[in-house]
Amino acid sequence: MRNNLSKITLLFVIGIIFYSCSLVKRVPEGKLLLTKNEIYVNDKLVKEERINNLVVQKPNNKFLTYPLRLSLYNLAKKNPDSSYQSWLNKNPKRRTRLVKLLSEKQIQRFGKSFVVSGFSNFLKKTGEPPVIIDEKRAKTSQNRLSQYHYNMGYFDNKVEMTIDTIGKKRGKLSFNIATGSAYIIDSISKSIESKAIDSLYETERDASFIKKGEAFQYSNYDSERKRITQHFRNNGVYHFQENFVKFDNIIDEAQKKLEVVVKIEDRSVKEGDLLVKKPFNLYTISQINIFTDNSSRKGNNRINDSTTYRDYTIYSFGKLDYKPKAITNAIFIEKGKLFSDNDRTLTSKSLSNLKVFYYPTIEYVEDTSDTTKNALIANIYLLPRKKMELNVAADFSTSDIQDFGITGNLSLTFRNVFRRAETLQLSTRGNIGSSKDLANPKNVFFNISEYGLDAKLSFPRIFFPLDTRRIIRKEMLPTTNMNFGFTRQTNIGLDKENFTSVINYNWTPKEQKTVRFDLFNMQYIRNLNVDNYFNVYRSSYDRLNELAQDYNYIPTGENLTFPGAITFIDDAVNGTIPNLTPTDADYRTISSIGERRKRLIENNLIVSSSITFSKNTKSGFLDNNFYSIKAKVESAGNFLSLFNSSFNEPLSSNGNRTILGVEYAQYIKTEFELVKHWDFGKKNTLAMRTFAGIAIPYGNANSIPFSKSYFSGGSNDNRGWQPYSLGPGRSGGINDFNEANFKLAYSTEFRFRVGGNLFSALFVDVGNIWNVFDNVEDERYTFNGLESLKDLAVGSGIGFRYDFNFFVFRFDLGYKAYDPAREMGDRWLKGVNFGKTVLNFGINYPF
Repeated sequence: MRNNLSKITLLFVIGIIFYSCSLVKRVPEGKLLLTKNEIYVNDKLVKEERINNLVVQKPNNKFLTYPLRLSLYNLAKKNPDSSYQSWLNKNPKRRTRLVKLLSEKQIQRFGKSFVVSGFSNFLKKTGEPPVIIDEKRAKTSQNRLSQYHYNMGYFDNKVEMTIDTIGKKRGKLSFNIATGSAYIIDSISKSIESKAIDSLYETERDASFIKKGEAFQYSNYDSERKRITQHFRNNGVYHFQENFVKFDNIIDEAQKKLEVVVKIEDRSVKEGDLLVKKPFNLYTISQINIFTDNSSRKGNNRINDSTTYRDYTIYSFGKLDYKPKAITNAIFIEKGKLFSDNDRTLTSKSLSNLKVFYYPTIEYVEDTSDTTKNALIANIYLLPRKKMELNVAADFSTSDIQDFGITGNLSLTFRNVFRRAETLQLSTRGNIGSSKDLANPKNVFFNISEYGLDAKLSFPRIFFPLDTRRIIRKEMLPTTNMNFGFTRQTNIGLDKENFTSVINYNWTPKEQKTVRFDLFNMQYIRNLNVDNYFNVYRSSYDRLNELAQDYNYIPTGENLTFPGAITFIDDAVNGTIPNLTPTDADYRTISSIGERRKRLIENNLIVSSSITFSKNTKSGFLDNNFYSIKAKVESAGNFLSLFNSSFNEPLSSNGNRTILGVEYAQYIKTEFELVKHWDFGKKNTLAMRTFAGIAIPYGNANSIPFSKSYFSGGSNDNRGWQPYSLGPGRSGGINDFNEANFKLAYSTEFRFRVGGNLFSALFVDVGNIWNVFDNVEDERYTFNGLESLKDLAVGSGIGFRYDFNFFVFRFDLGYKAYDPAREMGDRWLKGVNFGKTVLNFGINYPF
């Protein structure tokens, strides 16, 4: 034992020495590899990202505390071509033989080939050279730290920089900052030469970012400059720019105080060879011209048609193709109003929202005919999109059901259909895909197919019999969409036809907030191949087959035919099978399989209304510090229930009311989702998602249609389980496609950069589905209050992502960390081993 311990210790020490030496392999003598930056503010270590980012040099990137890219770089030969030349010249006969066999030119080119240099060049490109401490760059970091604290009001700060050796060819940079006391703003005054903007400044003086009694902060000055400019330019001051706002700081070093003077001088205007000072004035809009066929004033001389509508003059090259109201309703610039940047921005957004023009050009020119000399003419240049456009697209996709799919789309768009900027889009699509989870008796790769037709008519306004303009104002950019579609799915088991009809309204009440209201959403699902049920739901058939043998319904060794399985269910429910009574667990199992089959093969008619509210604070593609909220309430069946008596339709075999022979669904459904991202810098992000949803049947239904139910598991959910394989509750996912009407889910993952465009993530997913307030009574499946929370499944694992810039390919390895299907006391970590890895592939991040 002592010998083994000595050997292990020796190997460990040798490993440490080898590791230490290999990392500094490319570090020149007398130089130090940067291993750490330490910043102390008033003798306290600071780890704040924005301060640490001020240091120019950063240590080599690490993967799980190990500098993997540095190691890859060190593995490369320093000069592979030189090594090759040395090998050639070492033996003169070697070069002679190779020249006879090839040629001198080929021999030289071989030195630059992948065989000789390629792998080393690949390692250098993928890896990362050692970060050598550079004293000049360290001085730059020192100055940046000093400037940062100066901008925070610490005018007397001092920064000391030291370079410490902490091992062979290794070092660290330390910065010690003594801030001193912050300078406080003691008073604020103004010096504004133009009377018009002096009065305007006073109207919002209290909104200033610079406040008496607070410490000096440079960022507040920048924000105040922007605030003043925005305030002025939204209230008529056309010529005003940010650079007109200046600040004088009168510093009292003894008292550590300063007086701030806001200075705005009159503008300088060139008249001939002289610069003349002119006061700022407030400008009003005197005239608005709209050019519908050109993007610049160069084409004005080709105008041959014009019309005046209200206070707008609309020009066109030929006959005007648009009803004037359709255009003017999208314009917020009004005659007689003060010039406003907000009005220009809203007008640009609103005109773009019509989807019949490209992004407009809006120019202002001074109205020389106006006697006040304080008037502007607004010229709006519109470039129409093509009236008719054909688009062809192909896409590769993956989902929780479809492992791989190819989709083709063909769409034809007609713009300005009724001359009020309406858009009609007719499209057709086809898809073939592969799924290992679905019935595939012929064992073909593409075992899923689908095709569909869609028509979508869009109005850039609220299309409704009642006037909604007081509630949904035009600056909310409202739209109305009418969608009609037909889809047919084949080779996926039951095969389905899906007819849809939707009328919905969308608007943006405030920036980052959107509302969608589905006034009418009709979905009719017709199953075409119900006789194939037990081919699809094979586990249900296998269970029935076992029970049929147990009760001698069929001889041992034989199997139920699929029609025989239905007969077996009927005989069991009718009590014609000996020794099987309604109190038996097996009876309940058979009955449950029968009820589930009946529910999943029946055609569905869903007529619903819903409202969805969304908020997303993401400011751009690169913003990784944001949150999004989505809440939805949906109600189905109430409209049909209200008018059902007038149809005089017979009841179904279940005793429920029907429309055209089909039971209609009736339920209320609500969902809430919160996604939050925290950016830790250096491409490190913590992401979190919370979801809760419940659908409660009532009235004409005691269950939820399969298409409206919830499932758990899969690449965008709990990655420790395959899609549809988790739950309900602690049942163990015994069905082929497990679904329920109540779901809780929580996921979090820490994303970090490995190197280049390769990223990784550590994740934990928590959640499950349950039945509640429906026709399922088995307590293994149902949510029974807080005690059911112990059946929340926990999946965890590691993932890898490669960023292709326009999309991210994702590969996750999931494990069952806590499996509620197992007995209590045996649930933790039983599924955490490589043999039970659940592979998940996806495009882009899961949330």
